[in-house]
Amino acid sequence: MTFLFTDIEGSTRRWETEPEAMRAALVLHDEVLRSVIEARGGWLFKHTGDGVCAAFGSARAAIDAAVDAQRTLGLPVRMGIATGEAERRGEDYFGPVLNRTARVMAAGRGGQILVAASTAAVVSRVDLVDLGDHRLRDLSGVEHLYQVGAEGLQVEFAPLRTLDAVPGNLPVQTTSFVGREMAVKELAEQVRAHRLITLTGVGGVGKTRLAVQVAAEVLSEFPDGVWLVEFAPVGDPAAVPDVVATVLGVTPQAGLSMTASLIQALSGRRLLVVLDNCEHLLDAAADLVEQLLTHTTTVRVIATSREGLRVGAEQLWSVPSLDVHEGSASAAVALFVERAQAVSPGFGVDDDADAAAVTEICGRLDGIALAIELAAARTVAMSVQDVRDHLGDRFRLLSGSRRGLERHQTLRNTVQWSYDLLGDGERVVLRRCSVFAGGFALAAATHLCRGDAADEYAVLDVLESLVRKSLITVERVDRHARYGMLETIRQFAEEQLATTGTSNEIRDRHATYFAEQAVAHWDLCSGSRPRAALDWVDLEFANLRAGFRRATDRGDLVAAAAIAAHTTLIAHHLQRFEPAGWAEEILPAAADADLRQLPRLYTAASLCSQTGRADAGIRYSAEAVTLGGDPRYDPFSTDWTRSWEAIANERAGRFKRGLQIWADIAALPGPPQLHGRCGLVQHTVLVSGHSNDAMRALAEKNLAAARDGSNPYLLVLALYGYGLAFADTDPSRSLDAFRQGLSHSRDHRLAYMEVLIGREAARLEATQGDPDEALVLFDYVISAFHQSGNEGSLAITLGYVAAFFDRVENPDVAATLYGAATRINSSILGNRPPFVRHLRDVLGDSGFDRCADTGAAMEPAEAVAYARDQIQAARRQIADAT
Repeated sequence: MTFLFTDIEGSTRRWETEPEAMRAALVLHDEVLRSVIEARGGWLFKHTGDGVCAAFGSARAAIDAAVDAQRTLGLPVRMGIATGEAERRGEDYFGPVLNRTARVMAAGRGGQILVAASTAAVVSRVDLVDLGDHRLRDLSGVEHLYQVGAEGLQVEFAPLRTLDAVPGNLPVQTTSFVGREMAVKELAEQVRAHRLITLTGVGGVGKTRLAVQVAAEVLSEFPDGVWLVEFAPVGDPAAVPDVVATVLGVTPQAGLSMTASLIQALSGRRLLVVLDNCEHLLDAAADLVEQLLTHTTTVRVIATSREGLRVGAEQLWSVPSLDVHEGSASAAVALFVERAQAVSPGFGVDDDADAAAVTEICGRLDGIALAIELAAARTVAMSVQDVRDHLGDRFRLLSGSRRGLERHQTLRNTVQWSYDLLGDGERVVLRRCSVFAGGFALAAATHLCRGDAADEYAVLDVLESLVRKSLITVERVDRHARYGMLETIRQFAEEQLATTGTSNEIRDRHATYFAEQAVAHWDLCSGSRPRAALDWVDLEFANLRAGFRRATDRGDLVAAAAIAAHTTLIAHHLQRFEPAGWAEEILPAAADADLRQLPRLYTAASLCSQTGRADAGIRYSAEAVTLGGDPRYDPFSTDWTRSWEAIANERAGRFKRGLQIWADIAALPGPPQLHGRCGLVQHTVLVSGHSNDAMRALAEKNLAAARDGSNPYLLVLALYGYGLAFADTDPSRSLDAFRQGLSHSRDHRLAYMEVLIGREAARLEATQGDPDEALVLFDYVISAFHQSGNEGSLAITLGYVAAFFDRVENPDVAATLYGAATRINSSILGNRPPFVRHLRDVLGDSGFDRCADTGAAMEPAEAVAYARDQIQAARRQIADAT
């Protein structure tokens, strides 16, 4: 492909001085470019603010389009053209040729058309003026440039904007610049607006390369040069002024210090200095920069450092890791592919498995550019899947014979460089915080560091220092600071912790802390503040899992049981049932040890009924009830234990037993009574399929009591039961209750109740309200139950959707969905629903059996995909009909 890039010269100044005229001119500019590009068979695939990017199958067509445009445009537009291979992804193109085209264009002047050698080589009968070799701003060697000549075009221009035209020492880069094009533009504006920009970030993230690229972007604005000063090899802080003076060619003046000599020599000169790797010379670098900025007016500085210089005029710019969230289209993957192709010319990711492996590698390496480049270098002798599988020992894998600074030769050296610069207290906190999984709060870090840092404020001071040094990350979560580490840093710190001999002690401390917190948050969840507990469990789930595993491995059954039991009982509200498996896992050992926490542990294990193991759930809940009355054990909420016993029996199709249990709970004194009465209404209406006066009266009583109380969960439960009770006689009142229940569920993060209410609201909308809204809700509910593994609820929902399709006269789909529901859980569907008899009448026994067998042969994931596809098809039919 041949690419044409354009840009309006001096557009920023024009927008500032003549915004209205510029706006009108830009509209005409866009119309002209689109017209000439399309007339020559090209495709304008992107706007870049004041320019466009176009692709052509013919190099001659691209040149002709550029000539046509220049003859028509009234604005000074510079244009660049280059030819090469590119990859099309959706509405955009990717590949080195696009970067090359942009750099060719950036070298030009308004009204000028520049052509790369790659294009000049494939065209004939075009007037091309040979401009010779030039170093472009991508810093990767020289490019032979040509200027297009044609009748009506300007001939004479100012010198090209290339590195050759400005003094300085920016080095030639042997590899292309990938993935931070927008950052370069933004930072260039920052350099124009501020005299000191400091790029901070973790080692290997790409600070130096970004700083040099930004310097190249603005070099034409500094007639006295752009200069790179490398501090990495410098060990003596006193040598900082001398190193800078040597690079800038400044000699000491008699009677003046080197700093004063620099100030005298640089006064009045418009130049940009890039001070690279300041972190180990922080105070000396800061002192020099402050002196330069105070005593000169035209010198500007870009610094790179693991932390800021803390100079008054400083503008900090944290350099993030490369994007890894766009999968195979991410900048991190693009960098990996390009660097891999450099060592293995035939390398590609056309295979889905390889593409997935590269994406995983980049994600696990946190998007750190150096780590990705080192990993890509391994493809000379390994497949990408081999590289991925060896990342568990990344510090041995990501090493090699890479030339350059020693600390960049391996990933370990890069991280070690930062670690060696820390004080003893910083190292202690960094090492100990490596045991956290998925981030941590200040209180948790304080608990792990007690005895070494006096209190929370002392730990906060250290964390703040580590954040400034780019070794700890911080973000705001629910108005609170949450800390974390990139996985590469965490693994290194974890290794350092192991060398101290304190790893076991700190991990045990971590497990004990989260066991205590799980108990405390269960009290919040079962009381008036479920949202606080649910937010905490969701945020700390990885730490709870790690704490449970640690306690289990060390035989600390008390901590393991506390985490498993209470996390299960809180997390079920979030539709997370993994912790029920933790409870089951340690039950045998806990029972042998006769733990005092056994009743709540058995209760937690009984939630396995939600994921398709109803009989086991019945056994566990029955044992919990039995032990609950024994004074040897810690007492636990009877209503919670018995409610899960009732639910397990319902999941197994033992509806009479479930009803009896709900009645027993409803007979208890105090708050448990409301819990039982709500369960009684739900069970009666759902199992029988209709309500009655007694249930409606009880539902009203329950709702009034729940509104007077302070427990959000019981209020949602009461609204759910109220909606069920009035669905037959007053659908509008029922839907209003369901909508209130959905709103309260979302406010308090009661996801389990949200999907239960959503399912019943969908069923009611299907018969009494808006069928399309019913399908939207069904689709959401099916997805939620499937993702959580809640097979019983999924089976009921598929049964409801089957009834919907029977009602809209789509019997094949209805019978297929019924078969799929019975495959997942036949017991919970009860006796054959009325719509089954209707389907047999419509399809005949053989037709019904054929469709039902098709559904029953589906795995749950297949059934879910089938149901959601049919739902979307039905929604399209509804839309077409209206």
